[in-house]
Amino acid sequence: MTTRVPAMFVLIVGAGRVGSSVARSALAAGHEVSILDEDPLSHERLEVGLEGSWEDNGGRFTVGTGIEMEALTAAGIDQADVFIASTDGDNTNLTIAQIARKRYGVEHVIVRVLDPARSDWYAEKHGLNTVCPTKHAIQQFEQALVTAAG
Repeated sequence: MTTRVPAMFVLIVGAGRVGSSVARSALAAGHEVSILDEDPLSHERLEVGLEGSWEDNGGRFTVGTGIEMEALTAAGIDQADVFIASTDGDNTNLTIAQIARKRYGVEHVIVRVLDPARSDWYAEKHGLNTVCPTKHAIQQFEQALVTAAG
């Protein structure tokens, strides 16, 4: 008997390579997914590999800036079970992650932070679930160096 994960409403701010890939994966897993991005052309990334449009597959797309309350509301932050901040700026991501947690009471907030020290501090002091690609890159380079050294 397999256990099915209940569908969640996932709001992702930032439809770059990372945000759009996570959005497609979440949609394929049966979640309701809304994307907020300031670039209307980023919509194209969401449809890579899909049959039909993003919206035909059940996704939502809102054009706007993640630090604007009106844009967050239009994208559905009031319904969000999970909020993912995946823009290319640490300051923006950390600000909107805290807004999602404190103002809107989103229980599961995941934020991409490039600066390892800030990532650790926000995880420890603010309870945010941080993802730091820089830390992962450092670990991979260190491991590759150890492997190269034999």
